[in-house]
Amino acid sequence: MNDEGIKNQKLSYSAFTLEIVCKKFGIQLSLENLFDVIDPVPPSDFLQKTLQRAADLFLLSEKARSEFIVAPVLLEVRELLNHAISIYSGARLDVSIDDGLQGICDFIITRTPPLPIIQTPLIMLVEAKKNAIEEGLGQCAAEMVAAQRLNREQNSNQPSVYGCVTTGELWQFLEMRDKNLLIDPTKIYIEHIDRILGVLLKMSASLITNPQ
Repeated sequence: MNDEGIKNQKLSYSAFTLEIVCKKFGIQLSLENLFDVIDPVPPSDFLQKTLQRAADLFLLSEKARSEFIVAPVLLEVRELLNHAISIYSGARLDVSIDDGLQGICDFIITRTPPLPIIQTPLIMLVEAKKNAIEEGLGQCAAEMVAAQRLNREQNSNQPSVYGCVTTGELWQFLEMRDKNLLIDPTKIYIEHIDRILGVLLKMSASLITNPQ
């Protein structure tokens, strides 16, 4: 498909690849170690036991990974931040139908209370389909473009939009600064849950500390 065809194509988040995101929205890609210096956060006994019990279930289905691995990890981060963030699961986020920035998002983290209408600032988290983390990068990038637009529309003075793609077992993190999408080449295994929690905590804390 040529550049003009890509720009005019009607899409939803799950249809995006990194190539389409870059061509449609003028995004520049680069690899960068985003979280080299991070304080590991030991998991609570509850989370540790939950993950141990779910260790043989994550291959069953995407729904199993969502319920038994991803959701408990995100809830742990919410507890660490004293409920200062909210977590939306399977929520619809339509920002621009014409640009294909529409559809259901696996998880959205926000600073605001759990309101019926999602408000900025946002962190986007995508569950990789077919257990292939690379295939989720395009969807996550498209959702991050949508979050960035929504930030501007709602006058949220957020310098970066963070994203994450996970299979449950593997976690990879992204950051969008203006038209630059930075992908951390490091994939963190769930066995290193203390490091995953450290990254998620830093990302989520940025929603609280950055001014409107």
